[in-house]
Amino acid sequence: MPAPAELHSPTSTATTHVRRATGDDLDALVALEQATFSLDRMSERQWRRHLDSASAEVLVAVRERRLLGAAVVFYRRGGDIARLYSIAVAASERGAGTGAFLLAAVERAARQRGCKRLRLEVRADNTAAQRLYERAGYRLFGLHRAYYEDGTDAQRYEKSW
Repeated sequence: MPAPAELHSPTSTATTHVRRATGDDLDALVALEQATFSLDRMSERQWRRHLDSASAEVLVAVRERRLLGAAVVFYRRGGDIARLYSIAVAASERGAGTGAFLLAAVERAARQRGCKRLRLEVRADNTAAQRLYERAGYRLFGLHRAYYEDGTDAQRYEKSW
């Protein structure tokens, strides 16, 4: 579990916290997924499986009991590479630092599990996400052709520490 962290809202005195998700977050996670992605969505069943998995970690950014974002990271037993499977931020929070805050929490969680690198895929047409990862020190190292459901390519990024 990542170390406690806080992000102060630019529009209020409220503080955002990142914590590990629980079953109580399931409905909000599914709603965020539906609102964020038009394709390649995780089902409620998949979310439930990730919440209960020893090889996955679901982190959520919350403010005043409202879920603002979520990230799913996968681990392999004995492996030193973590994989960021998904990161989603509520539309109202985009551009406010919530994505970077969640990404930093994922990195802390991966380091605490003994991982030395974090890898991810991002849609080739998602320049906002690419900028987020590049600002955080990720380097582009490959491409998956026609990776997504609609045939869009995925750019592969990695960060080592």
